[in-house]
Amino acid sequence: MSVETWELLSYIVTVVGLPLAIFVFLFEQNKERENEEEEVYQLLSDNYQDFLKVALENPDLRLFSQESVELNDEQRERQLIIFAMLTSLFERAYLLLYEDRMSDKQARRWNSWEDYILEWCNKPNFLASLPKLLRGEDPGFVRYVETLLAAAKLPYTRSPE
Repeated sequence: MSVETWELLSYIVTVVGLPLAIFVFLFEQNKERENEEEEVYQLLSDNYQDFLKVALENPDLRLFSQESVELNDEQRERQLIIFAMLTSLFERAYLLLYEDRMSDKQARRWNSWEDYILEWCNKPNFLASLPKLLRGEDPGFVRYVETLLAAAKLPYTRSPE
């Protein structure tokens, strides 16, 4: 092959190959990021399933009750510990999944967590414990929960700092 042919081929590789390589690289990076996000979502979902098992192992606390439940001191302490576990899980989900601007896929993942938060906030014993549970949590998460409660018109009084 002549020098001109090699030169022409090098131009073709530069004009076509370089943009193609950049496109493939960016595509693979995006795919890897999506896989990581899916893995985080799945791990959080598994943690929520584990939490539900703990809740089911404590039927005397009536954690799923939609009505306020009177408990003795030992039961209240166990209930508060379990609610603290749940709040910690919600905060972790917020920190790992929530963004101000989300893709449709990210929003779908986050909306399921928002549904869980609202579902639990509709339980009187959880809602009554929430001011204590939110103390010391991430400020962005606390603001998010308070905004969510206000939008749902749920009675919530912020705990004095």
